Amino acid sequence: MNRNLWLLAICQGLFLTNNVTFIAINGLVGLNLAPLGWMATLPVMGYVVGGALSTGLVAKTQARYGRKMSFQLGLLVAVASALLCCYAAYSRDFWLLVAATVVAGYYNANAQLYRFAAAELALPAFRDKAISLVMAGGLIGAVAGPNLASATRSLTAVPFAGAYLALAGVALLAMLLLAYIDFAPAPVKNASSAIDTGRPLSVIMRQPVFIVAAGAGALSYGVMNLLMAATPIAMQMCSLPFSDVALVLEWHVIGMFAPGFFTGHLIKRFGTLSIMSVGLVLNVLCVAIALSGVEFQQFLLALFLLGLGWNFLFTGATSLALTAYQPEEKDKAQGALNFCVFAVLAISSLASGVLVTNQGWTWLNLGSLLPLGLCAAGLIWLALKQRKPVNA
Repeated sequence: MNRNLWLLAICQGLFLTNNVTFIAINGLVGLNLAPLGWMATLPVMGYVVGGALSTGLVAKTQARYGRKMSFQLGLLVAVASALLCCYAAYSRDFWLLVAATVVAGYYNANAQLYRFAAAELALPAFRDKAISLVMAGGLIGAVAGPNLASATRSLTAVPFAGAYLALAGVALLAMLLLAYIDFAPAPVKNASSAIDTGRPLSVIMRQPVFIVAAGAGALSYGVMNLLMAATPIAMQMCSLPFSDVALVLEWHVIGMFAPGFFTGHLIKRFGTLSIMSVGLVLNVLCVAIALSGVEFQQFLLALFLLGLGWNFLFTGATSLALTAYQPEEKDKAQGALNFCVFAVLAISSLASGVLVTNQGWTWLNLGSLLPLGLCAAGLIWLALKQRKPVNA
């Protein structure tokens, strides 16, 4: 871990502070302002829809201006969107809140590339560990996000408006830290470099390793988001206090990022597909515990296991994706990977609110078994492909 990686890990933590706080409060603010109950998670959905819509623009910005300027622009958007969310809460304008979170999605799309930038800041032999350790910076968000939401809930006369103001400050702090990170310089553009290099994106995306990396990354994130976004609403429906919600989300995000200190080591020792399979089993255990009851301890343990399972699956998918493209293909390949993640997240965000308010917590969890089954099928398919002799 060099200085650049440590600073990037802290920026990752501040990004997750933004994410976790958004998850903790947007559904509840949405439930309070939405014309209909099933619309409660539309502000959560807006965040990921904005991310999906921004992936192409972010890829072009990264290619043209380099990592640093693109990341700084994302943080500037984070400040503006947080202030707009605050105004929406004050004016009780539900659709402005949704629009503000769509704008915030540009920051989300930018910061999702921190994990790929981590691989570029380390020697090739340490790429897996660099990705894993920078993602471990999310532990900052695990502690700061829920506690920030809880501490600022009543900071102003309007519930949670203070949390949005605090998030603007978090983004400004990240901008300051990012200024001290030395990324590779932005590429110099000339007539010859204007021509697209590397294989066409369609060729890259047809590779089995890319299909499984994109599918597992997107589906694992989708299941995690489906259950996490619904948790504050489900716990409120079960008459559990917001302090319990904050604690459950804190331990969930600890589960997401604490393994980052050793996931890279496990991947190098046991292989990417093995670690991803363990993550899949942890996700199934999460669903089993969630189905066993709706007491505080069941929410706590289920969400903690959900976080662990996500870490193994998503870190493994990121490492797997690095083998699917060449350095000159990274911008378009990473853009495609992130678009897959955001597209699934958008669907799961909407489904989360609809299922938990209309069908309940039980059917929400049962529904998550379908994408987990697809993920398992993909891992088995790739394992068989890799085991098949080359001359067969």
